[in-house]
Amino acid sequence: MKIGIGNDHAAVDMKNEVVEFLKEKGYEVVNFGTDTKESSNYPEYGKKVAEAVAAGEVDLGILICGTGVGISLAANKVKGIRAVVCSEPYSAKLSRQHNNTNVLAFGARVIGIELAKMIIEEWLNAEFMGGRHQDRIDMITEIENENE
Repeated sequence: MKIGIGNDHAAVDMKNEVVEFLKEKGYEVVNFGTDTKESSNYPEYGKKVAEAVAAGEVDLGILICGTGVGISLAANKVKGIRAVVCSEPYSAKLSRQHNNTNVLAFGARVIGIELAKMIIEEWLNAEFMGGRHQDRIDMITEIENENE
């Protein structure tokens, strides 16, 4: 599985640790984020990862900024993206099972690296349940398509 990762200046250190964690687990990682701590704009990285996910260049995306909020908002503007901000593993797991999220975001200033790893693991190991949940995803897609 190929995972795209994006980050701004607030999350360089955490991104590097997450990349190592993912590689140790056997995932291929594509870095769309910044590698410097010089001020940068999180929407650019959210968009890059989201577009890669939407185009099928990567299977899933992980985004990290100070809080995870801004970068996820940018990602969610890309058609077909269902990005979620999670600060604990339970919501991450259910976001995949019920909402078929394809981008995970969290904040380097909100959680530590060990919690980030737990969140990522739950998110990656969860599987979309389909059924009534697919009906709801279809409704979300209809809303998305209304705004074209």
